[in-house]
Amino acid sequence: MSAIKAIVTDIEGTTSSIDFVHQTLFPYAKAHLRAFLSAHAQDEAVQQILHDVAQIEARELTPDQAATVLEQWIGEDRKLTPLKSLQGLIWAQGYASGELKGHVYPDTPKYLRQWHAQGLKLYVYSSGSVAAQKLIFGHTEHGDLTPLFSGYFDTRVGAKREVASYQRILESLALLGEEVLFLSDIGEELDAAREAGLKTCQLLRDDRAIAFAHHPSAHDFAGVKV
Repeated sequence: MSAIKAIVTDIEGTTSSIDFVHQTLFPYAKAHLRAFLSAHAQDEAVQQILHDVAQIEARELTPDQAATVLEQWIGEDRKLTPLKSLQGLIWAQGYASGELKGHVYPDTPKYLRQWHAQGLKLYVYSSGSVAAQKLIFGHTEHGDLTPLFSGYFDTRVGAKREVASYQRILESLALLGEEVLFLSDIGEELDAAREAGLKTCQLLRDDRAIAFAHHPSAHDFAGVKV
């Protein structure tokens, strides 16, 4: 049996509070969405986002109509790349101004640093954009944690409940499934990862997490067996 060489971690409910994302980040992005689109309408990145929204909706959209669609997607918690990209841009502005600080559980930096010191490669896989992931870990109250990570994956690699997404991650890492441990609070994500061959551990950080008995579990990173 191969030893674990890499850990791939989810963010919400795993390294960071679900409430931070849903009660702080999402409302912040929604509140600043229209002003940001207006101020940056000519930016190439924003132009691409508006194009992608129109493609998904399969109709021509004015910037105002696209903003309405994006606001609706935020309300529905849609895991769509153009929305995640826009949220990342808005959050970057918030982090840069000091209005936002990335939340991580108190044990997160301790164990990320410990695993990194042990020679394990650390990666993030979240439905939030790579840019947003780097912002959360780069602006925490425990300092910049991004040097601990070797890479990041988002919805561009596929949906988190699809087996093929984890197969692509393994291809990218050039590792066997049994050499990679995936951490998440969502059972269906863990199911997909295990089917792709990865080792799994479910984080049960609060009462909202639904335990999947066929995966090892831990209440915090101290209980994760590596």
